[in-house]
Amino acid sequence: MSTSKNNAWEQVNLAASIADLKDDHYHSLLALSAMLELLIDKGLLSREEVAAKAAVLDQELTSTISASLRPIR
Repeated sequence: MSTSKNNAWEQVNLAASIADLKDDHYHSLLALSAMLELLIDKGLLSREEVAAKAAVLDQELTSTISASLRPIR
């Protein structure tokens, strides 16, 4: 029985850790969104520039991941 109690507590702790990560992720995205909005509002960036840069970074990351998944011959 002790093992099953330990396993249950491990699962509770894991669930709590995931909840904490979700909360941290939300607050990080909120801060990033606020900064982007301020930069756009001040005219330092445009929405188009942000979207274009995001597309470039996404493509680079996709290429890097794809290359790392291919076996080396």
